[in-house]
Amino acid sequence: MRDRPADLDESLLVPALEAWGIKAVGLAYAPVGFGDHHWIATGADGRRWFLTAATLPREAAGGLDGVARVAFGELGRALETAAALSATLKFVVAPVPDLDGGALLRPLAARYAVSVFPFVDGVTGGFDDEPAEHDRAQVIDLLAELHATAPPPSTPSRPLQPAGRAALERALAETGRPWTGGPYAEPARALLARHAGTLHARLRDFDRGCRDLGPPVVTHGEPHPGNLLRHEGRCLLVDWDTVGLAVPERDLWLVARTPDDLARYAAATGRTPDPAALALYRLRWSLDDVAGYVALFRAPHGHTRDAELSRHFLSRTIDDLAAGGTSAF
Repeated sequence: MRDRPADLDESLLVPALEAWGIKAVGLAYAPVGFGDHHWIATGADGRRWFLTAATLPREAAGGLDGVARVAFGELGRALETAAALSATLKFVVAPVPDLDGGALLRPLAARYAVSVFPFVDGVTGGFDDEPAEHDRAQVIDLLAELHATAPPPSTPSRPLQPAGRAALERALAETGRPWTGGPYAEPARALLARHAGTLHARLRDFDRGCRDLGPPVVTHGEPHPGNLLRHEGRCLLVDWDTVGLAVPERDLWLVARTPDDLARYAAATGRTPDPAALALYRLRWSLDDVAGYVALFRAPHGHTRDAELSRHFLSRTIDDLAAGGTSAF
C-alpha cells in the first residue's frame, strides 16, 4: 500500500520484532504491493528484514475474534504452506519462524497480523507489466515445478467461486439507498447501479462455466509480474498469501499469452491447459476485484492515494467487463 496505516501505531513494530530475535535500529515504510503494509527493518547487526502487516477484516476492531480469527487462521495456514514448500522449492520466498514456538504469524493491535521475511535485494515488476516471452517461459517452468509438488498438509483449498461473491451480490441489491463509507462510497454505488445488468450477466456467465475442472494441484494464486522478484539472475516468487489447492489454470491465466506458452507447460507436466478454464479464472479474478473494491468503499475510508487508485481500478475493471473482457494484462 502507498499510504501508511492510519490506525496502526508503528512504534509497536519494533517490540514486535523482538519475537524474531530482531533488535531493530531502523524501520522504513515500503510503499509496495496492494492490500498489506510493508516495512524494511534493519537489525543491530546490520541485517535487513522485510516486515508485513496484513490487514484483518474490520470486524476485528476490539480484538481477534469472529471473522478476524478465521482470517488469521487462514493466512497462517498459507504461510505455513509457503514455509514447507521452500524446503524443496528454492524460488519460494517464505516467512521466517519466530523464536517463541516457531510461529510464522503474530497478531498486532486490533486488526493486523505480522510476518517477517528475509530481505531480498531484487527487482520486481508491476501488475500491468507485459511479460516478455523469455520471462513467461521462466515463470511457466516455476509453475510446472510447483504444480508437480506434493501439497503440504497445511495447504488450503481454494474454491472456484469468487470469495467476494456474496458481498458483491449484497451490494448490487443495495444500490437503491445511500452508501456512507467515505468520499468514494456514493460514486461507487452509482457506478455499480449503472452497470448492475452487466455484473449480473457476467455472474451468470461464470455460473455457466462452472464444472469439474480436474484434479487440483498446489497453486500460487497470483503469479503476476508484481510478485516476481529477480535476484542475481534468478526468478523468485513472493506473496504466498493465496497459495492453495486448485487447478493449474488458476495460475496459468496470469502468465500464458500464446499457444507456445501453453505447450511449454503441457510438455513439462503432461497436462494440457483447458482454454475454457483459463477464461473462467480470468473472469473470476475480475469479479473478485470488483467485490473487493466495492467492499472497501462501503466500509469506512478516506481520501487517500490507495483509495483513489482503487476507484480507478474499479472503474477500469467494470468497463472491461461491460466490453466483454476482463482486467487481465
